[in-house]
Amino acid sequence: MGINGGFGAVLEGLRASVAALDALVLEDRNLEDPCLESAGAAAGRGVSSGTGSEVDVLQRRYELCVERLEVVARLEAQLAAVKARDVAECMGLQQSMLPPDATVQDRTYAEMSTVEEIAGVLTISSAAAGALVDVSRRVCSLPLVFGALSAGDMSWQHAKVLGDEIEGLDPVGAAGLVEHFFDPGAPNAARGAAPGELVPSRFRAKVRAWRERHHPDSIEKRHAKGVGDRRMDYTPDRDGMAWLSLYLPGDTACAIWNRTTATARGLQGPTEERTLTQLRADVAASLLLGAGNATGTGTAASTGEDPRAASETNTKLGKVPTPRADVLVTVPVFSLLGLTDEPAILDGFGPVPASMARKLVADGAESFYRVLVDPRDGAPLQIGRTRYRLTETIKKWIRMRDAKCTFPGCTNHTPDNDTDHLTAWGDGGRTGISNLAQLCPKHHRLKHHSRWTPGLAYKNEPPAWTSPTGRRYTPEQQDSEPTHWPPESLPPGPQRGVSGECQCLEASLEHAPQWEPDNDRFLDTNDLPADDPLWAELLATSLVPSG
Repeated sequence: MGINGGFGAVLEGLRASVAALDALVLEDRNLEDPCLESAGAAAGRGVSSGTGSEVDVLQRRYELCVERLEVVARLEAQLAAVKARDVAECMGLQQSMLPPDATVQDRTYAEMSTVEEIAGVLTISSAAAGALVDVSRRVCSLPLVFGALSAGDMSWQHAKVLGDEIEGLDPVGAAGLVEHFFDPGAPNAARGAAPGELVPSRFRAKVRAWRERHHPDSIEKRHAKGVGDRRMDYTPDRDGMAWLSLYLPGDTACAIWNRTTATARGLQGPTEERTLTQLRADVAASLLLGAGNATGTGTAASTGEDPRAASETNTKLGKVPTPRADVLVTVPVFSLLGLTDEPAILDGFGPVPASMARKLVADGAESFYRVLVDPRDGAPLQIGRTRYRLTETIKKWIRMRDAKCTFPGCTNHTPDNDTDHLTAWGDGGRTGISNLAQLCPKHHRLKHHSRWTPGLAYKNEPPAWTSPTGRRYTPEQQDSEPTHWPPESLPPGPQRGVSGECQCLEASLEHAPQWEPDNDRFLDTNDLPADDPLWAELLATSLVPSG
């Protein structure tokens, strides 16, 4: 292959980053000069910049530290690009050295040999080297991804997310995924923060959500295979501890988590010394072992307790106050009706099969709160108040828009996150969606005790944030897509493609109500009597605007 012009540009970028790092180190060294420190002490930590203005030495040195971290992160990404390119090129060159008539066995052993050599050079295991080879090949085969990595616009962890998630996709699907996140001109391109501005776990969640919706195999088919692969894993750990994990359908796992969390929260009190994390583990162990309580005691047979006393103990867990832990299940209305198989979104988990969402709704699962998506524009109604107190409806709406704590890099999506006024109520802030956002307790406190400043929120966008050093962090946004209409129900306007598949409806709210489906399976609310019980259900979904 050789180092072509593109790879030469990567090396030029590395040199530029090293030069920038040198400049920052030199400026910091000058600020450490004893003469400047003496002058700074005389001026109250300030030194003359040579232009008549003073520079706060400690503040500037702090800013330089942050700037160096930024440059080092870019350097790490650029070096990762060099490593990935060389790993992929090693494999290609090794195969090129084989004669054209080499057998499959010869090629396999040559590849194994190269993987082992890479493992030895990098001092990693053979398995880790093999995984590195696979991901490096995928990353280098995607020009937009390799370009972003070599420019330092995202880390190797981000590139690895893409390499992992395109596995199983055909070339068209992989190209579509990459274009969605890296090409601003792509149809329905990703909005909000760029890939490299998201922490890798959040980027993986967004990539996986896109992959689930566009995978050539339906999510129903893949979910059925996943159900067949369900299992429990046990891994001993140090200090006499061990890990126990369950691989289960998403709704089952979510319900288990909700129950243990709600029960653990109910056990908290002035005399309870265990943390919520410890209580959650104790509750789960108690339920699995059949002890019936969260104190860690065993069964009557193992402790020698009187069976009657053990029976009374086993009822304690059921008497613990267990507040309802609502989880939002966002379901496109046609998907709920069974007319399409568009995935639903389970809050804190991601896309789930439509059949799972329909089951949750049909079974009346108490831990799940149904959110229907209006097929006209796919967005809930805006809700506002003129008083400080928030309704449960607006809290759920903010949860659905933000999906997690909106602070940069935070991945906390617990239902216990606070719904915070971005501009304080006492400072004239209103109780409306443009002034509300989710914050976890830690970042809620930080907002009130530091110079981290949120921007405005919007109907479908959480707020951006500005750090104390003036850096602006673009908000993460969910990659929502227009709701799919059943093919036989298309209104005038959208056309079928060559394949005959239904295109998504992109009608605005002001035009959509003028069209009425010519299909007996759809209900026109204008035809509903005022005393029909269905009105109560419709109003409860927040789909019918008031006034």
